[in-house]
Amino acid sequence: MGSRLKLVIAVSLLLQLLDLPTLQSQPYNPEFPEKRTNPNGSSWCVASSQAQQPDLQNALDWACGPGQADCSAIQPGQRCFEPNTLISHASFAFNNYYRNHGSTAEACNFGGTGTQVYTDPSYGTCTYD
Repeated sequence: MGSRLKLVIAVSLLLQLLDLPTLQSQPYNPEFPEKRTNPNGSSWCVASSQAQQPDLQNALDWACGPGQADCSAIQPGQRCFEPNTLISHASFAFNNYYRNHGSTAEACNFGGTGTQVYTDPSYGTCTYD
């Protein structure tokens, strides 16, 4: 086995062991790094990158249904529809519910699929109020 292949395998195994989230799982767009700073101590609620897909879907369905979050911005053609991913849509819905329910840790639980963050996940024209 060549040294280059050994290195690729070693790095791949290391990344699997570290279980680092991929860029696709991030609820914000890295093209807008200025949106990621937080000088005033605010918090937001986003979907956890560790959440299982079925749990995340159930939490999103609850937030946009019985939870009465305003999910209009994540509908097709709207300002927060893209990226069209479960984690991105859940993050937006979770934050809307969180804001309307006191921005407390309890309002960001979503059965363990939500997490509070202290960097603004807004991107482009999609603002997390």
